[in-house]
Order: sequence, then structure tokens, then C-alpha cells
Amino acid sequence: MSTATGTGTGEAQDLAPVSADSLAALLVATERPRRPSALAASLTFGWRAVLKIKHVPEQLFDVTAFPIMMVLMYTYLFGGALAGSPREYIQYLLPGILVMSVVMITMYTGVSVNTDIEKGVFDRFRTLPIWRPAVMVGYLLGDALRYTIASVVMLAVGLIMGFRPDGGFPGVLAGVALLLVFSFAFSWIWTMFGLLLRTEKSVMGVSMMVIFPLTFLSDIFVKPETMPGWLQAFVNNNPVTHVASAVRGLMEGDWPTDEVLWSLGWAAVLVAVFGPVTMRLYNRK
Repeated sequence: MSTATGTGTGEAQDLAPVSADSLAALLVATERPRRPSALAASLTFGWRAVLKIKHVPEQLFDVTAFPIMMVLMYTYLFGGALAGSPREYIQYLLPGILVMSVVMITMYTGVSVNTDIEKGVFDRFRTLPIWRPAVMVGYLLGDALRYTIASVVMLAVGLIMGFRPDGGFPGVLAGVALLLVFSFAFSWIWTMFGLLLRTEKSVMGVSMMVIFPLTFLSDIFVKPETMPGWLQAFVNNNPVTHVASAVRGLMEGDWPTDEVLWSLGWAAVLVAVFGPVTMRLYNRK
């Protein structure tokens, strides 16, 4: 017993030869680290979201397999009935189904937020001396990469199936950029639900109840002129309709000013309304 105790004491003395003065010098910093800027903090949390995709690549299933399935299914199911042939229908459908797919996968932002809350990660974030919205903005920046991947996958499949945008590369690029801006703003709704609801299943359930009417009651599949008058009133004022029409027009080589402005206006309203609500919930959570 005495031998073991003596050995342990000797090892402790060898491993920790620290005097009181040297320990005080280590604990008392001479210069306080500079607080990171809002942009730096947001990009850091955005990189964290990208790393989560790297370590769990299964998260990319919804931005690869799901868009491909959507394009193939709707084109070959409805193409002959609605436009005479799938090749003709995909010219109208692809921009709309692109909007639909990206808007639908925005709900996973709320799921990620809710999962981190359940794991206690947010408690650590709240203690950091950073710009408070940086955590939420980081989620959205990371998801913007997923939206971009989904857009590239769907456009590649569409080109193979015969989609030919008259607007060329500039029109496609402008359409995707507008969609990313709207999706970034739309995702603030799900961050709010991710903070407000208690389980990720609840977040997904509520998200689907909101997304399905907005996407299916729009001009994604057919033109509003073919719908009953009472339904046209909702469809024509649906934000998804404005975005789909704007993206379709840009890819066709036009510049639908009204639809672009409506899309940007809806994006601004979504951020102005749900951004402060989300941050209030985050500060009180």
C-alpha cells in the first residue's frame, strides 16, 4: 500500500511541476481574444453544417434521389395527358418541379435545429460571445449548399430527358439564384418551428401540412387558367406560384419583372416576420 502510494505521489510530482506564479500567468490572459464578426461567426456555423453532411452523407439522399424521382415520375405520368408528350411537358414542368423539390427539402432545416436542441448543443452555443443570429444563419447557409446540389441534379436529369432552356446558362443561373434566395428566406419558418415544437416528428408533420398546399396549389404542374375561378384566387397569390413563374420565365429567356419582384418581396417579408420571431424563441429557449 505504502509503495503504491509513494509511486503515485512521485508520478504526480513529475507530471505537474507547475508553480503558483506560472499557473497564474496561464490563467490570467494579458489580452482578451477579439470577438468574431457576424460574418465570420455565420460562416463558421455554416461550415459546421457542411461537416455534418460530410460525416453523415445519407443526408444527401433527399437532394439527389428524391429530385430524380420527382422529375421522372411527374414527367412520364402526366406528360402525355397534359402536353401531348413528356418532351413537351418537361419544358413547362422542370422549372416548377425544381422549385417544388427545393422548397420541400427546406423543412429539414427545422429538423436539424430541433435535433440539436434535444442533444443540448444549443446550451453550448448560447454561452459563446458571438452574434446571436449566427447560429441560425449558419444552418441556412449550410442548407443552401444542399439546395444547390438538388438544383444541379434536377437540371442534369432534365437535360438528359430533353429539357432545353431558351435562356441558356445565364437564364438558368439567374433562376437558380432567385430560388436559393427565396429558399433561404422560406427556411426561417422551419427554424421557428424547430425551436417551438418539442420533437422532430412534430416539426416534419407541421412542415408537410404547410408545404403541400403551397406546392400543389400552384402553377407548378398546370397553368392557373385551367383551374376554377375560386381556386385561381389562391393560386395567383401563392408565393410558390410567383417563384415558379419567375424561375420558368428566366429559364425561357424572358425577364418576368413582376414575378421576380413578387418573389423577392415575399422573401423579404418572410425574413422580416419569421427572423425576429425565431431569434426571440432562441433567446428564450
